[in-house]
Amino acid sequence: MKKNIVFSIIILSFGHLIHGQSFSKFPVLSSKQKLIHELQSVPNFCAHEHWGSIQAIGGYMPEYNGFYGDVFAGARPKNVTILDIIAEPYLMGWMYNSGYDLWAETLKAGFKTPNEWWMSNPAGVVEYFKKMTEFYALNGTFQCTIKGFQSLYGITLSDFKLSDWKRADSMIRENYASIFEWYTRAMNKAHFTEMIRPVHPEFYLLKESDNSAKAELSFTHTIMRIDPFLEMWKPVSKRRDNLARIANIEPVDAESWRLFLKFYFDLAAKNNTVGIKQLQAYSRDLNFEPRNDKDVKFRGDLNSQEISVFQDWVMHECCRMANEREWTHQIHVGTHNMPASNPLPLERMAERYPSMKIVMLHCLHYFNESAYLAKSKSNIYIDCCWLPILSPFFFSQALDTYLNYVPSNKIMLSHDATTIEMAVGSSLFTREILADKLLEQQNILKLSNSQVKKIALDMLHNNAVRIYKIGDIVIQ
Repeated sequence: MKKNIVFSIIILSFGHLIHGQSFSKFPVLSSKQKLIHELQSVPNFCAHEHWGSIQAIGGYMPEYNGFYGDVFAGARPKNVTILDIIAEPYLMGWMYNSGYDLWAETLKAGFKTPNEWWMSNPAGVVEYFKKMTEFYALNGTFQCTIKGFQSLYGITLSDFKLSDWKRADSMIRENYASIFEWYTRAMNKAHFTEMIRPVHPEFYLLKESDNSAKAELSFTHTIMRIDPFLEMWKPVSKRRDNLARIANIEPVDAESWRLFLKFYFDLAAKNNTVGIKQLQAYSRDLNFEPRNDKDVKFRGDLNSQEISVFQDWVMHECCRMANEREWTHQIHVGTHNMPASNPLPLERMAERYPSMKIVMLHCLHYFNESAYLAKSKSNIYIDCCWLPILSPFFFSQALDTYLNYVPSNKIMLSHDATTIEMAVGSSLFTREILADKLLEQQNILKLSNSQVKKIALDMLHNNAVRIYKIGDIVIQ
């Protein structure tokens, strides 16, 4: 013990001689650096994730308006490469809108798929991505994925070095060969606790295999998408007919539709779902009016008004059932379909169904409206998921709006990522920006360190535990 102490004194003295200054003058961490460091290990509840919504895991299924992994429990990847993680749906969709079509470029290069191109000419693919991302280098989606790779793999892909991309590709193949084991390892490293995945009703019926479904559901909670039910007014609907055959209920009128919906709500409950989710904000307004049974046409060649009436009726039936079960209801707000995706109509829904917690997702372009609702209604909450992935600045803007107005127990910080790599990068941005904003508040309002840390812990983790009733409250 004495030798260790003497050795330490010698080392410190040697450092003093080299630098010509006392040890007390060495650089110390700033308050921001300290808080960021502390928040890196704070648990984060991932309440709205789409991990596995990539081409290697079955790809997009138009007939379900979702990805293979949203429909089949235990979906595993095949022939995964680095392109499946980098060229994921969010980034590729926005790049396509900007005039960069990876698939067209793949065909031009003489290959059928991007992965085939990568396998045959990796240098050409890396060069193409270097060129393609020239104007997207600051994009939140790209940066979250890059940041996640740096954290999980120790590789900086944004340098576009072929050797790094090949090394990352090899590590990805190894990790995704045992995808659910990889998810749990990465979650532990990133201090992720619980994870909720929105799934289609068929998810509770279809399994890729019993073993893989069991592995996925060992750490995954589900929330059932109800938006498919709102599209089942069409005279011909293979999906409706399949679900009707399974339930042994043909939904043709109000009574049969209630029984049909109850069957799938009960099925979801048996599989431990934590609530419902809908994304109607992408296609219509959120003003769901209560409708009388006699005013609804439940099937046929409906006009736009009749479709709205049908959707209103189905939505209220779903909310009634969720209210009876005290389930949470995730609702997309903003990002698309402006101004129809304004959340203000949700005020009436919250009043009508007081036992159903409403979680507004994203809220981009409607931060003020969302803040008003979360502050004014006891059963309305905000989840800032996807904001850092769209742009870290959007997340910063949201916190500027919320922190001095919305009670801190009403705010959650999930990620809405298509891959766990992206989620980890989003979490790192989230923690850094949150630390910056909370320090601003601490300086202005003279908050204690314990107050600041408690607010961060609640937003990153504890609020979601309380809302979804899963996991454990963490005490700092």
